[in-house]
Amino acid sequence: MTQSIINSTIKPFKATAFHNGAFVDVTEQDLLGKWSVVFFYPADFTFVCPTELGDMADHYEKLQAMGVEVYSVSTDTHFTHKAWHASSDTIGKITYPMIGDPTGAITRNFGVMIEEDGLALRGTFVMNPEGEVKVAEIHDLGIGRSASELVRKIQAAQYVATHDGEVCPAKWQPGEETLAPSIDLVGKI
Repeated sequence: MTQSIINSTIKPFKATAFHNGAFVDVTEQDLLGKWSVVFFYPADFTFVCPTELGDMADHYEKLQAMGVEVYSVSTDTHFTHKAWHASSDTIGKITYPMIGDPTGAITRNFGVMIEEDGLALRGTFVMNPEGEVKVAEIHDLGIGRSASELVRKIQAAQYVATHDGEVCPAKWQPGEETLAPSIDLVGKI
């Protein structure tokens, strides 16, 4: 059993990303000061991965309006990301940074490296502006993720962060009632 990544602070890293037609440096400092999603996937030019990355691209504008930046990460290089972006209509619509992690350092920092394959599990991590992990979700390779469910989780995390003493129940949506845990609620839900 390992220690939970929840509430841990992002570890230092330096990498190169393909972003908006250019190669850019990205460090953990770029994730501070705003909500961030680090979205790991196994490899470029595969099968489930483009469906997930395309789904994230479809939700990217909404996430940006919520003050959230998205970073996708695989153990491919930034050069491979550029080639995939240029050759796939689905990946071509991505405007968030696509980080290359060929050494696996970032992937290992988040605990999602499949060592024998040199690939990442499907891991999604949401960090608050202080760089603390507030949501962690890890899937086996054959199970794709849903960006709309991720949006809901981020909305809940942002709500809880700004409403001291309130928590969001299952399936909570913005505008719905929250809970204020107290002894009076014990056994009443």
